[in-house]
Amino acid sequence: MPGVIYGTAWKEGDTERLVTLAIRQGFRGIDTACQPKHYNEAGVGAGLAKCLADGVARADIYVQTKFTAISGHDPSRIPYDPTASLAEQVAQSFTASLRNLQTEYLDCLVLHSPLPSAKQTLQVWRAIEEIADAGGIRQAGISNCYGLAELQQLYRSARVKPSVLQNRFYADTDYDREVRAFCRQQRIVYQSFWTLTANPRVLAHACIAALASAHRRTPAQILFRYLTQAGVVPLIGTRSEAHMREDLSIFDFELTAQERGAVDEVLAN
Repeated sequence: MPGVIYGTAWKEGDTERLVTLAIRQGFRGIDTACQPKHYNEAGVGAGLAKCLADGVARADIYVQTKFTAISGHDPSRIPYDPTASLAEQVAQSFTASLRNLQTEYLDCLVLHSPLPSAKQTLQVWRAIEEIADAGGIRQAGISNCYGLAELQQLYRSARVKPSVLQNRFYADTDYDREVRAFCRQQRIVYQSFWTLTANPRVLAHACIAALASAHRRTPAQILFRYLTQAGVVPLIGTRSEAHMREDLSIFDFELTAQERGAVDEVLAN
């Protein structure tokens, strides 16, 4: 998994162009979902195919999509049979994703969010495990799971352990401190989304501004670099080519332990 991933939510008709641009700029991770309401998964596949035709190796691109339960869909655009069993819904969604993305396998299949009951969540997870057993995916993950007990229960019950947790990174959940600690213990990669949009106060903080000035970077670059040095993989959804280049350049510098501690204080207050 690369250190940053390009997020494709809400790109609609611009998806193919932006995915192509992101890969050509240097992104090697792409996040999408089999959820027509918010994602153009086929557009991701078209952009990926264009880059593969240019000579980029499929093995060098980390492709991640999601199974979304019925409640997360526009009722008129559900990409599977809503009357089918949960296991069959997962299988149909996965098949649609392979077709949309023009690939024979996925690097990661993510459950978009826990289902209403732990029993239903586990039923979906078992279906994901079957896909993993058949070699269709390399990793499995879950998103929008903010309760530590819920994540721990899934981890205990899973035969194929979750490798990824993708959550909003924002103050309302105390930046998932307990959940992230568990992820570190279990070697689950924590992916952050809504990282900039949800944190205008952090980005405008005097400490972040001072670090940006000292490193000749932007506040966004400081926050992204802080997260990557903490083991977090941020999803980056910019439409700007300039911002893509800036975001990819965060690995050209490092924050010191003292500087990371200062950012810790910003997030804690």
